[in-house]
Amino acid sequence: MTARIAPLPPRDAAPAAAAHLDTAKRKTGMVPNAYRVMAHSPALLGGYLALAESLDGGALPRRLREQIALAIAASNACDYCLAAHRIGGRFARLSAAEIAAAEAGQASDARGAVALRLALALRERVGDVDDALLEEARAAGFSDADLVEIAGHVALNVLTNTINRFARTPNDFESRTLKVATEVMVRLGAKG
Repeated sequence: MTARIAPLPPRDAAPAAAAHLDTAKRKTGMVPNAYRVMAHSPALLGGYLALAESLDGGALPRRLREQIALAIAASNACDYCLAAHRIGGRFARLSAAEIAAAEAGQASDARGAVALRLALALRERVGDVDDALLEEARAAGFSDADLVEIAGHVALNVLTNTINRFARTPNDFESRTLKVATEVMVRLGAKG
């Protein structure tokens, strides 16, 4: 599949986008193609990175964040994001079975299961979930802060799924580059 919007070489990016790409390279040792596609719009790349960093520092544990990302990517059939979050899931200490379950919208623990049902309902119904599901999430121990953070992760992942499917972003997280991507995720593993 040919890219519709080619990843922008960092040297060709506008100064604001180039600064973001340089920061990503310093932090992780690589610049994912998804970032290079978003670099066509410095405003989009900056906004995405700010929201992603902010949510990474939120209340939800990394395992649950990766499970949500996997469930949303699978529901949106975003192969790029699935490949990236399968690696991320490994470093969040999800087993292969847990990664596959998350892609199917399932989790082995009750709290994770309700979070994934809520995340998928938020995506499918664009936020208009039924009261029973909301109450089930509250009964599982999710505060209102947690609930809106789940919605934020859904929105962030829908954004990346949409961009990558629209642009047909070349997948730099495929098996041929799995070693490099794994090294990047190890560096990121120290976070949350």
